[in-house]
Amino acid sequence: MSFSSLFRKKTVQDILSQVEKNNADGHNTLGKHLTARDLTAFGIAAIVGAGIFSTIGKASADGGPAVIFLFLFTAIACSFAAFAYAEFASMVPVSGSAYTYSYVAFGEIIAWVIGWALIMEYSVGNITVAISWSDYFTGLLASGGIHLPQWVQMDYLTASNGFKDATALMHGGKSFENLEPALQSAYTAWTTSPLIGSFHFVADLPALLIIILITALIYRGMKESRNASNIMVVVKLCVVLLVIAVGVFYVDTANWDPFAPNGVTGVLKGVSAVFFAYIGFDAISTTAEECKDPQRDLPRGMMWAIIICTILYIAIALVLTGMVSYNQLNVGDPLAFVFDKLDLKWMSGIIAVSAVVAMASVLLVFQMGQPRIWMSMSRDGLLPKRFSKVHPKFKTPSYATIVTGFVVAVPALFLNLTMVTDLCSIGTLFAFVLVCAGVLVLQNKPNIPRGKFKTPYVNSKFIMPVLLIIGLVFSFGYNKKATMSFITNETQINESADIITSLDKSHTKQVYDYLVTVDAKNATTGKPDLEQILNQYQKDETKYASVIAGLPVADSIKYESGLSLFKHKIPMWIFLIVLVGLTVWAFKQNLSLIPLLGLICCLYMMAELSVWNWIYFTVWLLIGLCIYFGFSRKNSKLNFVEKQ
Repeated sequence: MSFSSLFRKKTVQDILSQVEKNNADGHNTLGKHLTARDLTAFGIAAIVGAGIFSTIGKASADGGPAVIFLFLFTAIACSFAAFAYAEFASMVPVSGSAYTYSYVAFGEIIAWVIGWALIMEYSVGNITVAISWSDYFTGLLASGGIHLPQWVQMDYLTASNGFKDATALMHGGKSFENLEPALQSAYTAWTTSPLIGSFHFVADLPALLIIILITALIYRGMKESRNASNIMVVVKLCVVLLVIAVGVFYVDTANWDPFAPNGVTGVLKGVSAVFFAYIGFDAISTTAEECKDPQRDLPRGMMWAIIICTILYIAIALVLTGMVSYNQLNVGDPLAFVFDKLDLKWMSGIIAVSAVVAMASVLLVFQMGQPRIWMSMSRDGLLPKRFSKVHPKFKTPSYATIVTGFVVAVPALFLNLTMVTDLCSIGTLFAFVLVCAGVLVLQNKPNIPRGKFKTPYVNSKFIMPVLLIIGLVFSFGYNKKATMSFITNETQINESADIITSLDKSHTKQVYDYLVTVDAKNATTGKPDLEQILNQYQKDETKYASVIAGLPVADSIKYESGLSLFKHKIPMWIFLIVLVGLTVWAFKQNLSLIPLLGLICCLYMMAELSVWNWIYFTVWLLIGLCIYFGFSRKNSKLNFVEKQ
């Protein structure tokens, strides 16, 4: 097969004719039950979950009340991507989401890559939400007096890593009682877990339970899934509105000063966490074949979901940061925390119950999206035929749904929450980037049938160069220190916790002896706690730098420099190089501004993720390419068309 066959494309006409054929003969078709209202509800179900009940706390602690601007930025970026999704969904109203759209715009190899990325997005996203649901559920049980052993409510990696960090900190003098609650839980889970030989059996069993229940519901039918989702959406919207209505009476505007305590850097620090709160609106596009009028209702459902959720996020952020100081919000359950702090126990109970419902609804939408991606890829011959099997009674992709349950359930028992959150974000952003790029590629092709919805056209020919110049002026004029540090790869001092957890017993004693010579009063007050002692100096950058410079340990423990520092900047350099290329492309081809801004915003958020996420994502794509060249390329239906 020739190289050009890698980029063979499906035409919109062929896709639409195949859909009509399926509808006519009644085979391999899904039940049509969804309206614009149902799609909006699915969008809200997917978006109002981890953001409201969890990640908003950390983001508010980093950015202060100004975190509302981060929600606005993320919402705008997602809206740009939503325009592109809506245009494609209107043009190609079939299941498959970005996978199908890429097949039309770029060709088979890119379609496979994006389909494989979407499999990771939904799988890892489901794992993330299942773990979060487990945390809320076990917390709710604990508040009712039912305490499960730590080793059945935590994943293996968190317990293992937490045990190591806790041990290192206790060697440094910190008592177990002074460890962070998360480290205490991890240490307890590891030390009390059953042993199979030398293997510690630590597994998140509640996460397994919810995945089994949700998978069974999705297998049963779209109508049942829709009804369950709508009920859960009503419940959590009522709770969110109740939180806003009650909380507004406890707002102290003095807590909004300073509004942006950590500046722009602090606000942007939570970009990946806040973006994760918006993941899910694209899952709506996977239900295209189950919509009564997809060309009209899909765009409406996406836009209304993003608008409603953004308003709720901003209102909640303002209420939370007004009720307590922003620096107290770095907790896993910020809504329950603030009401508990104000002694409103009844509200904390309501929020705990609603969080369990909210997480279940998010899992429902994510778990519903993945089988439909697999079904679309199977229809095209890129996956085995059984993945496209539709249940004759329930009208759902039955085999793919069951496989999805296994693929999500097993890793949820063992994987770390932070790792899977970031992997889910990078997979989703990659999909957004390609969908936006697809609209740009197709914008000037006259032979493409257009749907009822089209992204408003604004010529970016001169706007993009102007925006690039403004960005350069800001970087070198108002943020010169950080910009030059980035360009010159200036050596950075490690945080105190990172230094202490890197020490062995002998180095721990040497560091303590040194700190006594620097400041005997601080170093010998109470029981020696190296992390606490170093934290006292961290408030003064100059003093902290001086103390760290004198520590009797290797520079590799104290500092990050050279290649070990530069590797974390590689994603941002990739973004900057691509940005220049996009500006040139926009000038030459008169590109449409909205999808172009969507591409840029999503690529920027990808650049904010660590280099390790890029590496893991690249490994995942390489595995996918091995499967493509080993099975999918020769079994593709387009391959058989070429041979005829």
